[in-house]
Amino acid sequence: MERNYCIHKVLQAATSLLFSFALMSCGGVLLQPGDLLFHVSAESNAITSVTEGMIDHVAIVLNSDSVIEAVGRGVVTTPIDSLRKQKGHYLQARIKRSGKEKADIATTLANARGYLGYAYDQLYLPDNKEIYCSELVQLSFVSQEGTRLFSPVPMSFHDASGEITSYWKAFYAKHQMDVPEGKPGTNPNELIRRDNIRIIGKLK
Repeated sequence: MERNYCIHKVLQAATSLLFSFALMSCGGVLLQPGDLLFHVSAESNAITSVTEGMIDHVAIVLNSDSVIEAVGRGVVTTPIDSLRKQKGHYLQARIKRSGKEKADIATTLANARGYLGYAYDQLYLPDNKEIYCSELVQLSFVSQEGTRLFSPVPMSFHDASGEITSYWKAFYAKHQMDVPEGKPGTNPNELIRRDNIRIIGKLK
């Protein structure tokens, strides 16, 4: 009886381990905490029309089950399975984990969790108490030395011709603001092209 019980527990542990690996699988590459999932939109929108590419969102992998992201309802945790149900698909990317810019994943995730509950920054402004998706990444990721891995870049609200689009002109006019063209910030399309980020898989 004791031998059968031990065999049962070993098989149970092995099954649990395989199930965990299956949950972490992303296009053949295992998801790791601190990986990034970039949403590739199925169609053009206000964000992709003023940035280079079709990526309009980014989320940070917390564990095998969930990500942390800044969306309309604020900075929240979201089940990974729900991402698979969205239109378009997600690319899995990994931060450089060696050399001088090696990411401190534990501190990075603690930083990201510290923003849980913050409101979503629909105005994409720097230095306020609201957060948008790529800003969460920019503020959270730090190196082993404690320095931020991603510096801000000038924000872009213009199309390929250099003209600020009518959508963003009307959007900021509604808020009685000038378009913050060139202000420091980030966007997912630019972020995925950083030297210390590499695409390693696809979620769906």
